[in-house]
Amino acid sequence: MTSGSITSDEVVDHRFKGLPPGAAGLTLEALAAERRNLFTGGFTTPVLALSAESLEHNLALMETYSARHGLAFAPHGKTSMAPQLFDRQTERGAWGITLAVPHQVRVARAFGVQRIFVANEVVDAAALQWIAGELAADPGFRFLCYVDSVRGVELMDEALRGCVRPVDVVVELGAGDGARTGVRTEAECAAVADAVAATGTLRLVGVAGYEGEVPGADGERVRDWLRRLVALAVAFDGAGHFDGLDEIVLSAGGSAWFDAVADVFAEVPELSAPVLKLLRSGAYVSHDDGHYKHITPFNRVPEEGALQPAFRLWAQVVSRPTGEQAFVNAGKRDAAYDLDLPEAQVVRDARTGEIRPATGISVSGLSDQHGWLRTTEEADLEVGDWVGLGLSHPCTSFDKWQLIPLVEADGTVTDYIRTYF
Repeated sequence: MTSGSITSDEVVDHRFKGLPPGAAGLTLEALAAERRNLFTGGFTTPVLALSAESLEHNLALMETYSARHGLAFAPHGKTSMAPQLFDRQTERGAWGITLAVPHQVRVARAFGVQRIFVANEVVDAAALQWIAGELAADPGFRFLCYVDSVRGVELMDEALRGCVRPVDVVVELGAGDGARTGVRTEAECAAVADAVAATGTLRLVGVAGYEGEVPGADGERVRDWLRRLVALAVAFDGAGHFDGLDEIVLSAGGSAWFDAVADVFAEVPELSAPVLKLLRSGAYVSHDDGHYKHITPFNRVPEEGALQPAFRLWAQVVSRPTGEQAFVNAGKRDAAYDLDLPEAQVVRDARTGEIRPATGISVSGLSDQHGWLRTTEEADLEVGDWVGLGLSHPCTSFDKWQLIPLVEADGTVTDYIRTYF
C-alpha cells in the first residue's frame, strides 16, 4: 500500500471506527484485496469515505497546474498526515512535502520522504538534534525550515553545534500586523539573515511566507505582499546572502491564493542562481464542500480546471422524533465543524439501497456523537436510512479518522488511507 513502513501489514481491530467488525484479524492489505462494498460489506456508521475518482482528479489537476506555471510543488502534508497520499503526491510530480511541526517530520521520515519543507520555526533542541542526525545519516535528505528572529537563530545554533551538515533555513516574511509568525519589516529580515550568516550550523537558502495571513486579504493586497517577498529575495541576493548556492528557494502558496502566487512568481527577475518557486497548497488533495469550495482560486480562473470534493461522511438516522427533526449517529468526533457545519447531500434508502438527493434536509447542529437534522415536508427520511454528508475544512476532517476507506463510484472499497496525527 505505502512504501517504507507498516501500513499494509497492520491488522484490522477495534482501533479503527467504521470498519467491518467481521474483518477483525485481517491485514489492511488483505481487507483491501476483498474489495468490499461500502454499503453492503459490513461497514458500520459513521464512516468517512474518500472518493477514488475525485482524489485522482485533484492530484492530476495540481500537477498540471504547477507545471503550467513553472512552479515546484511541496503540498502541505499536515492536511492529511497520510503517507500513502504523500506517495501519491510525489508520484504526481511533487518536489517534496511541507509539514508544520517536528512530530510530522518524524512520521514523514519513517515513510521515506526525502524532501521536507517545514513552514514553521523550529527551535526545540531535541527536535533539531534529531533532524541533524537524519541529515548526517542520509546524504540524500533535504530539509528546510523557517527562521524569523535573531533569538531563534541563536537557539538553533546552540542546539546544532557539532552537526555534520548545516540546516537549511529560509527567512519568513510576516504578512503584516495581526498575522501569524514571520518578520514584520525588511530591516528585521536583514538582521535575521546576518545572524544566520554568522553561524556555522545554518545555511540561508531563500525566503518564504504565507500570503493567507495578509490582513483583509484580496487580490491586490496579496499580490502586493508577494512582491515584497520577491523584493526581499532580490535584496538578499544582492547582499551576497545566496552566494555559492545551487538554487534559491522562494516559497508561498496556501490553498486560497495560489493563483496570485503563480502570477507574481512569474515576474521574478534573474538572480545569481536558479530560483525554486515552491508552492505549498495542501487542502486540494481532498478539497471540500464548504470553506475551500468557496475560496479556491479555481473559482477565479475556471479555465484552469476545478477541484472536486472527495470526502463524504456517511451516518445513519437513529432517531426521527418529529416531522421536523431527525438525528444521525455522527457528530463532533467524526465531522469537521470549525468552519462550517456538514452539508446533507444524499440519502441511501435502507430498504431499497437507492441513493437520492437529500431534499428538504439540512444539518442544524452537532453534538459529540449526534448530528442534528432539520427536515421539511419534502424530506423522505426514516430511521435506518444513511445520510451522506459533505464536509468543510479538510485539515479537521482527516484528523478525526485513523483509517479512511478509498471508495470508487460504485461503492467498491479499493484501499484504506492510514493517518498519523
